[in-house]
Amino acid sequence: MTETIAHNSNHTPGLTTTGGKKLIVILGAAESGVGAAILAQKQGYDVFVSDKSVIKATYKQMLDDHHIEWEEGRHSEEHILMADEVVKSPGIPKEVPMVRKIVEKGIPVVSEIEFAGRFTDAKMVCITGSNGKTTTTSLTYHIFREAGLDVGLAGNIGHSLALQVAETPHEWYVIELSSFQLDDMFTFRANIAVLLNITPDHLDRYDFSFDLYAAAKMRILQNQTAADTFIYWAGDPVIRKELEGREVAARVCPFDIHEAAGLVGYHRDGQYVLTAPTPFAMPEAELSLPGRHNRYNMLAAGLAANAAGIPHDVIRRCLGDFPGVEHRLEYVCTANGVRFVNDSKATNVDACYYALESMTTPTVLILGGLDKGNDYEPLKPLIREKCTALVFMGVDNSKLHENFDEMGLPIADTASMADCMKACVSLAKAGDTVLLSPCCASFDLFRNMEDRGEQFKALARAL
Repeated sequence: MTETIAHNSNHTPGLTTTGGKKLIVILGAAESGVGAAILAQKQGYDVFVSDKSVIKATYKQMLDDHHIEWEEGRHSEEHILMADEVVKSPGIPKEVPMVRKIVEKGIPVVSEIEFAGRFTDAKMVCITGSNGKTTTTSLTYHIFREAGLDVGLAGNIGHSLALQVAETPHEWYVIELSSFQLDDMFTFRANIAVLLNITPDHLDRYDFSFDLYAAAKMRILQNQTAADTFIYWAGDPVIRKELEGREVAARVCPFDIHEAAGLVGYHRDGQYVLTAPTPFAMPEAELSLPGRHNRYNMLAAGLAANAAGIPHDVIRRCLGDFPGVEHRLEYVCTANGVRFVNDSKATNVDACYYALESMTTPTVLILGGLDKGNDYEPLKPLIREKCTALVFMGVDNSKLHENFDEMGLPIADTASMADCMKACVSLAKAGDTVLLSPCCASFDLFRNMEDRGEQFKALARAL
């Protein structure tokens, strides 16, 4: 890999200037890192950006336009270890040697979200969970925007929060937060915090400890006050356990599908019901998103909008016209009588479970990719009930074979989307659904889950 250091300002990277400026080092030069670099420069810091991989041309141009120093293909210790603070991309594990050295030297490491939050007084609506984050975040943003609020979309989707704070500040932000981002957040405060669920995911990044992963998710509560709101799925056993004995300063708004004591959001007699902070109800039949999992997502988004004081007529209209999220149970096309559904965002077992649960026709299921410590046992009853065949797609499908060969279903082994699609076409009959819901990360064969989904859609539409 090419090693490059570009020098675009007047100081030696890694050294505090004679003017006494503090040095911020940014690890990772994608959306969040470049945004943090531009904000840091605007706030008067010296800035150095380092990426072990090749930086995309778009981001290089942004850094050059702002005369921010950067390097690619390496991490220069002599520069990085002189930092006063490091802003780390959530994609960089804490175990990598460079991060270990930073921590050993006592240099603070924060996320882009934590850093950006220092420089804005905007209201923050923060959404996390193992599944449903993107749908809930996108729907919440849709409601806030349609209500005419000055709102930005940030975090795992949308543009960098830091870049928006620097260049296009808003009064509100709706932010999707991963556990990796929450790990490096300390003083940041969510005015409205939404916790959808906690199920096993990314355990490879948490020493295969579910307790550590759950603790990361619960960090969304830190720093909340009595003026804030905490919205959560009351039926999640892990959340219930984590809340036992925990003092929550914010107003709590628990929800679940079925009405029960203490809930402020639920479904009852064909109605979608919110009771706080102001009562609201609408017919379930008017909700735009199908599937049980989307009932949870729509309750959470509706409660967030209700907590923000958005008029009920806007909430009702938006819950009824939201089109859904790309790569999440996205209908692609029907070819030769076979439906193709793209659920590439399903990178864990729970997400695949919800996808399979929503299937109403015989299903050819595509599984595979980089396993994150998955336990596939919960899927087996649904696979027996719903699936006519399985197609494995990955560099190493051995764990899938260990789990599913015994089920006696037809299985195809593939290592590319083109081969996968050929196998699906041969296995599916008219009236079936081909469902891409892989349970795994995409990085063994694809750039990201979007690339995986786009390839699936292109090949399906070409049939």
